[in-house]
Amino acid sequence: MPRIPLPTLETMTPEQRRVYDSVVSGPRGELRGPLRAALHRPELADKWSQFGELLRYRTSLPARLSELAILVTARYCQCELEWHIHEEMALKAGLERAIIEDLRVGKRPASADAESLAIHDYADELNRLKNVSDEVYQRVLKRWEPIGVVELTALVGYYTMVAMTLNAHGIPLPDGARPPFASAAA
Repeated sequence: MPRIPLPTLETMTPEQRRVYDSVVSGPRGELRGPLRAALHRPELADKWSQFGELLRYRTSLPARLSELAILVTARYCQCELEWHIHEEMALKAGLERAIIEDLRVGKRPASADAESLAIHDYADELNRLKNVSDEVYQRVLKRWEPIGVVELTALVGYYTMVAMTLNAHGIPLPDGARPPFASAAA
């Protein structure tokens, strides 16, 4: 059970309903995750949705690599719902199951190509150290130029905020979903 009530269609104010309608008519197609909590402050949920939509659907990074960075962040933050949602998206985007499994158990992906490792190492260092070494930064900058490194940094920061929101408010996994980190080495 979440720690706060989550607005439903029946309990939404007109402003909450406007934001809800905007989200579900966009590329997400549904309102789930942290936006359910943020909807208590409709203006926040609206801006949050816009920012998340930009980072998920309109960056220079390929979707499979964005999803890799999100999974690194979800694992680091121990956010089961973020992992659950984005594991599915990562598979649809073409991220290999072996890479996802390595991430789930907290390992650097053994079968990843150089591009994937650059994204992994950047997201890993940013999460662990709150900074990125020059060597790792340069690998991402060389491949994706300033726009890509700025987008990747924003993506990791955004999904850290998502994870904190989901964890702090106790937004649960869907019924029947297995906790992804239960059998993983912490």
